[in-house]
Amino acid sequence: MTAVRRPANLTLDGDLLDEARALNINLSRAAESGIARAVAAEKAARRWAEENADVVRSNNEFVARHGLPLRKYRSF
Repeated sequence: MTAVRRPANLTLDGDLLDEARALNINLSRAAESGIARAVAAEKAARRWAEENADVVRSNNEFVARHGLPLRKYRSF
């Protein structure tokens, strides 16, 4: 099944755009590929945050109660 393609207006760095055109890069496909990677990365990050929310919350509570476990080794 082919996805429906729709037009979109983008504002891009002019030098980068000129370079891409000089290299005959298909701007629509390149943008689509980059957006697809960004969407996948964001979904993975959100999934990780959701799956690990309890652990993160528990660690934050521990530090709030007891401080950083290795604080004496910090150089700043």
